[in-house]
Amino acid sequence: MTATSSPREVAVTAGLRGASWNPQRMAASFQARPYPLTTQDGQAAQGLLYARAASRRAVFLMHPREFVSTHYLVPDVLDAGWSCWVQGARSIGNDLRLEHEFALHDVAAGMLQLRALGFETVVLLGNSGGAGLFSYYNQQSLLAPERRIQRTPAGRPTKLESATLPAADGIVLVSPHPGQGVLLMNALDPSVTDESDPFSCDAALDPFRAENGYRAPPDSSRYEAAFVERYRAAQRERVARIDAHARGLVEQRMRARARFKASGDPRDQALASHGAIFNVWRTDADLRCWDLSLDPSDRLVGSLWGSDPAVSNLGSVGFGRIVTPESWLSTWSGLSSQASMAKCAGSIEQPTLLVEYSGDNCVFPADATAIYNAIPAHRKERHTVRGNHHGQALHAGEVSGQVLAGQHLSRWLEETFR
Repeated sequence: MTATSSPREVAVTAGLRGASWNPQRMAASFQARPYPLTTQDGQAAQGLLYARAASRRAVFLMHPREFVSTHYLVPDVLDAGWSCWVQGARSIGNDLRLEHEFALHDVAAGMLQLRALGFETVVLLGNSGGAGLFSYYNQQSLLAPERRIQRTPAGRPTKLESATLPAADGIVLVSPHPGQGVLLMNALDPSVTDESDPFSCDAALDPFRAENGYRAPPDSSRYEAAFVERYRAAQRERVARIDAHARGLVEQRMRARARFKASGDPRDQALASHGAIFNVWRTDADLRCWDLSLDPSDRLVGSLWGSDPAVSNLGSVGFGRIVTPESWLSTWSGLSSQASMAKCAGSIEQPTLLVEYSGDNCVFPADATAIYNAIPAHRKERHTVRGNHHGQALHAGEVSGQVLAGQHLSRWLEETFR
């Protein structure tokens, strides 16, 4: 969907909008076989294996919240003579309870299935949020079992120390954002003064006030450096406050559980069984989306959700709007989540390809640079192609960034795994 009020406004690319393959690219015959999976912690997931010919090499595509079954890079994988495994997590389309530590068991289930099918070479392809998931999995898979993270940020046992986590042979990162928690922290509106009131506002921190530098799209806003500095600090402070609230809810339940075990009081049983859910309002306010002079790129004014902040920042659809204490701490907290590129990219030792899009409203040049520089792999390469977050052309008549990204992927697979 593209906004119609101006050709300079950005296309909505959140979720999987525009991330599917061109049907013409899949005109050649192929096989697609579904596989039901049972994770090592007893949950269900599903994988889908695409193939055109017998192969012992596979690219593994997955996102922690979406089932990317028709991802635009699948044709390029098949054209390169590889098979492509696309997998859904245990909770497709529902991140209310998404805890990344448990999603690692989902990845492991796919890896185990691929190894059981005889695939000798497996490359993980993390697109957008899939990059943080796979980087976290890769970090944990390369550790001795006893050194793996044994508890989630909310204190739940992960069971990773007793799990089999087959290691990958290569890593591909396409439009990799810094991790869902960091992504949200960078986009969190820090002018919220009362988490129970979505309209509460500290005017001095409101990014959408003209006095602070805001200009209505398609014009670019202009925020002063001092405002940006105060804004970023206030974003971290808001995350810390929500962290404290989430931990308080967890501790309240754990205290009730302990009291119930001691006394059997049914009131404590109810408190111990209660699964708290809370809202996080106004999560679409990354200053870089509205001020194109901040970390300049080819992007257009607006965010992944569009160019009208009155809708995207206050509406019901957005990142992390409804969470549990556990999912907030594990996935959406930029301070507490372990599934960030800053914490995990340093463990990537396998051959690595990073492809970024020059007009991305989610992954900015400095983000991609930080991720790439943090990767210690001796064999790594980085490419920038024109396109928005899902590689769609920025202007009519341009070659799709999806095509260019696919060309880099096919060449890299051929050259790296001869």
